[in-house]
Amino acid sequence: MDWSDHAIWWPNRNKWLDKTRWTLDQYNVNADTVIHFTPMHKTLRIQLPDLRYVDCTVDFSVKTFNASVVMSKDLGLRHPEELSLCKPLDPEHLRQNYQEVMMRRRPPPPTKEGNTGDRLDTNTFVSHTGTLNSKSPHATLRTPTKGQHSPQGTLNGNGNYSPYSNGHTYVSGRPQTPQGPTLDEMSLAMSPPATPEAKTTLLKPKSLEQRARMNVGWLDSSLSIMEQGVREFDTLCLRYKYYSFYDLNSKYDSNRINQIYEQARWQILNEEVDCTEEEMMLFAALQLQVAMQANVPQPNNDDDDGDDVDEELKKLQMSLEGGTGGGGWGDVTEDPSIADYLQYFKPKRFTLKSYKRLYFVCKNLYLLAYKNADSSRSGGDLLFSVHLKGCEVTPAINLTANKFELKLEVPSAEGMTEMYLKFNSDQQYAEWLAACRLAAKGKTLADSSFDAEVNSIKAFLSMQSPASAPAINPNTVEIVAEDYVAPRFARKIKSKLRQKILESHANVKDLNLLEAKMNFVRAWQSLPEYGVSLFVVRFHGEKKDELLGVGSNRVMRMSLQNGEHIKTWRYSTMKAWNVNWETRHMMIQFEDDKNVIFQCLSADCKVIHEFIGGYIFLSMRSKESNQQLNQELFHKLTGGWV
Repeated sequence: MDWSDHAIWWPNRNKWLDKTRWTLDQYNVNADTVIHFTPMHKTLRIQLPDLRYVDCTVDFSVKTFNASVVMSKDLGLRHPEELSLCKPLDPEHLRQNYQEVMMRRRPPPPTKEGNTGDRLDTNTFVSHTGTLNSKSPHATLRTPTKGQHSPQGTLNGNGNYSPYSNGHTYVSGRPQTPQGPTLDEMSLAMSPPATPEAKTTLLKPKSLEQRARMNVGWLDSSLSIMEQGVREFDTLCLRYKYYSFYDLNSKYDSNRINQIYEQARWQILNEEVDCTEEEMMLFAALQLQVAMQANVPQPNNDDDDGDDVDEELKKLQMSLEGGTGGGGWGDVTEDPSIADYLQYFKPKRFTLKSYKRLYFVCKNLYLLAYKNADSSRSGGDLLFSVHLKGCEVTPAINLTANKFELKLEVPSAEGMTEMYLKFNSDQQYAEWLAACRLAAKGKTLADSSFDAEVNSIKAFLSMQSPASAPAINPNTVEIVAEDYVAPRFARKIKSKLRQKILESHANVKDLNLLEAKMNFVRAWQSLPEYGVSLFVVRFHGEKKDELLGVGSNRVMRMSLQNGEHIKTWRYSTMKAWNVNWETRHMMIQFEDDKNVIFQCLSADCKVIHEFIGGYIFLSMRSKESNQQLNQELFHKLTGGWV
């Protein structure tokens, strides 16, 4: 028998004896020490982002990040560094703060023969009472059968193939749930309907605090799966942890786009992220278009090599020319700008919302306010200026009421200062929103992406505008409310729901399958709350709990009651972030020599540390197509001083 995949596991110390040059004496293993000689590769039941289950053979002895990367690659998902594994949560995890999640092992249903029908578990020489036993009462030996080769490599269960089992494996005795076709028959680019079993695992948070508690389940990327209480045949969830999707390409990423789309879809349906009624109708319309396109032949992207070359040449030309800029390059010596009369309002305590009409100029990352256009041209009195770099830009629109506004939250010594801008038309709104978004990232109107951003905003607005009449006969489509909209919208507009969805669908009826999914993902990314992972924390010296929001480029201090932004810190101003492992407090140091110290109450502080380090790691990715994933750097940035 081939023992090359076996290693020694020390259960009392909860660690692998993986330093093969060490003697047992160096590990302090004594004559009465109980150690286990067990396979390193074991089977896990993985729930994918689209809620289907697949059995994967995973290395339990390497760091979780490394195991997740291998698994994601085998599943055909590019950029596996964006994904991670988490433990499934129960509703009770939302009711109070936990520091960690214990794995729950539910007994399998008995079969007609009276046994449990579970598979042989390589961990089961330790019985459920904790005493040593040669056989588990929950394991039944099955006759080994030759498995079919699976192109995914790690697939097991349905595929019955593992590269570590010499072509043999034990067939699952677990009753098969109605998951539809196997992965060999249906790729990850298409998702079967979620089963009732999968839907019971979904959590529906009712408050910001409950949303924050959902981040307790993430596994520690620096420890092995075995060290975190996970055993063979346990269920883990594979999810997109970092909302920074690099190089989404419809030609290569059909699997990845579908899984991101499905995760976004369930987030919206479960109200993990808020949206307006108009946005909800757009999401519902795009889901309907995806469902209608699922059985329609799709255009072939394999012959688009010429298009790729043309696109790269255009990008190169734009970068060499410096782009077209927002207002065109009439004079190369003058920085591009936009200027117009806008309605402006700055909230103060105990004041009504009354707007003033001022003349604004957006130029070189600054928003300049003048009394009128003449003052601006003649260099007259500047009423005030706002430095837009690092500010939060939140759209506030209502197309039905013809309301186009955006909220700016500007960092200041006192925290975040709010101001609102109101626009007269969708064209004006699109240009100013694009300018503010670019300025927040430190880009001027000379940046080549300005025009593309304006067009993207206008296209998004046109999709949200309901058509006067549906493009398809309402009687030919069956729409189950819970499959398309979040519960609060289903209750609010129950009688008009079908009509509203079909009216919104008229704007997206010409999209093919991948275009509909990509538009759904872009609409999700445009939501104000997109990509912010929440945690309940208590800041040093404070008596009340608050929220900490971790995004792809910033950390935010937020109100626990309403999510209001109190203070935002950009990663670009961060010098260091580390954890005091004795007190479990985290400290972030910034360029102004200010230290932010807090204790995480809704998860282990290592989870926040890993989120910040992970986002900084992802921001360092380059455009080189042959880049190698630097796993060592990832662990340096996320591991902490353990």
